Amino acid sequence: MTAFLPDASPIDVAVIGGGPAGLMAAERLQAQGLQVHLFDAMPSVGRKFLLAGKGGLNLTHAEGFDAFVGRYAERTPVLHPLLEAFGADALREWAAGLGVATFVGSSQRVFPTDMKAAPLLRAWLQRLRHPAAPGVPVQFHMRHRWLGWQDGSDPSSPLRFDSPQGEQAVQARATVLALGGASWARLGSDGAWQPWLQQAGVALRPLAPANCGFDVAGSPVHGREEGWTPLLAERWAGQPFKSVRLRCTGVDGEVFDRQGEFVLTATGIEGSLVYAASRLLRGRIEAEGRAGIEIDLLPHRTAEWVLEQVRHPRGSRSLSSHLKSRLGIDGLKLAMLSELLDRTAMNDPQQLATAIKALPVTLLRPRPIDEAISSAGGVAFEALDDQLMVRQHPGLFVAGEMLDWEAPTGGYLLTATMASGVRAGEGAARWLESR
Repeated sequence: MTAFLPDASPIDVAVIGGGPAGLMAAERLQAQGLQVHLFDAMPSVGRKFLLAGKGGLNLTHAEGFDAFVGRYAERTPVLHPLLEAFGADALREWAAGLGVATFVGSSQRVFPTDMKAAPLLRAWLQRLRHPAAPGVPVQFHMRHRWLGWQDGSDPSSPLRFDSPQGEQAVQARATVLALGGASWARLGSDGAWQPWLQQAGVALRPLAPANCGFDVAGSPVHGREEGWTPLLAERWAGQPFKSVRLRCTGVDGEVFDRQGEFVLTATGIEGSLVYAASRLLRGRIEAEGRAGIEIDLLPHRTAEWVLEQVRHPRGSRSLSSHLKSRLGIDGLKLAMLSELLDRTAMNDPQQLATAIKALPVTLLRPRPIDEAISSAGGVAFEALDDQLMVRQHPGLFVAGEMLDWEAPTGGYLLTATMASGVRAGEGAARWLESR
């Protein structure tokens, strides 16, 4: 239910954004006895959270802390203290406090025992609306789209909202922005906040797709500048490459070399293995206009074994029958070889064996940001203090995917998002107390 707020009413704290970061900031502020008003443009909170958990809510990851925090690459130094204060173990304890038990899967990913996001969100909202003392119920204002500040360059001026009652002005003693990045705009994360923060002089990094798919360059064999041939795309789009290894190198020399799965799309590739490499691939494309990867189609076999099997006499059998019987290569893997190798290479044992162990694929561009699982870029950490407050605008805090960081899937995104909400909420509470 949406609370009504009289125009220009002064409030303690405005939290703008009803995703995990905003809800966590509201919870920490509420625990200090502050009256929190949470605003969101959507009809209900946590929409991206619910959709992300549709196939099983991956809350966090159970690997050791040093390995965990290393997943944030160049942002590890700034996120380390946030995750030290609220990391994977703390997140599981927090869920248990809501009555949601968790378990560690075979991949070390952590899930609720029922795998669902909705029960956790319901319990969370119930606690925010009916807290134990000294907490004050959080007031939720849905269908309130933030429009910046009345004085566009001055965040101390009243906040502007487009609401069901028309435009409203709200004066807050402190504000926490948790509006998300620019992926999944239909669920509220549309990046519309960028111009208002730029006008206020807050340093931003351009938003870019993260954990995303890529479009491929075309095969010279088929005279294409980009994209798969219709034969490959129509027959195999949506099918997975199983048990393969992907290798690539970033512009700074960082090497990605990991086994897993990914999916062929109508225009390129996507899926967990590609998402994990997306930061390096995006950086290479930004620097050089394209990025190369190598796919090992048989990572469990040595190059010597592959060459030996390819060279084995096949008699009257076709090449496809030979590759299936001797190496287990058929279906999509065989189709990819045919897509990227000419007839001469397919019939040359050395070239074919080399391609099976290191099939080169060139990527042209990431898919559009609205298709990405998450986004990189956002508010620069240099613009913030260690409480995530904007240095030049005291009382303005930022949390979640608005910040300039990225992480692979596997629970890392959600954990850091919530850790930043904890830090911003506690920071705002301390700042108000000091006032």
